Amino acid sequence: MKKTTGLKGITGAEIKVVGESGQISLGKRYAGKMLRLERFKDGRMVLTAVRMVPESQLWTLEEPHRSRIQRGLTWAAETKPQETDIDVLLRRRAKRARRPRVRRA
Repeated sequence: MKKTTGLKGITGAEIKVVGESGQISLGKRYAGKMLRLERFKDGRMVLTAVRMVPESQLWTLEEPHRSRIQRGLTWAAETKPQETDIDVLLRRRAKRARRPRVRRA
């Protein structure tokens, strides 16, 4: 029994019955999803769908890495793939090896 509430930001409310095993069914939409359960002192519980990021990848969400990754993805989406000329690539590499490397911010 879905009911639209008058509360801003809430798209609907349902009544769920907790089974004898202590479980509720949320439907196939949430199958396999990770949820955060928040319990409040007044008895309310809020489930929020979440995604976890491994610690080893947290740096990708921090600046300046996040902006650099976004620029790279934008460039890749806007730039047509083209055949690589290996000879030109090797010449560029040799030139770069002779210059001191300057790090960009």
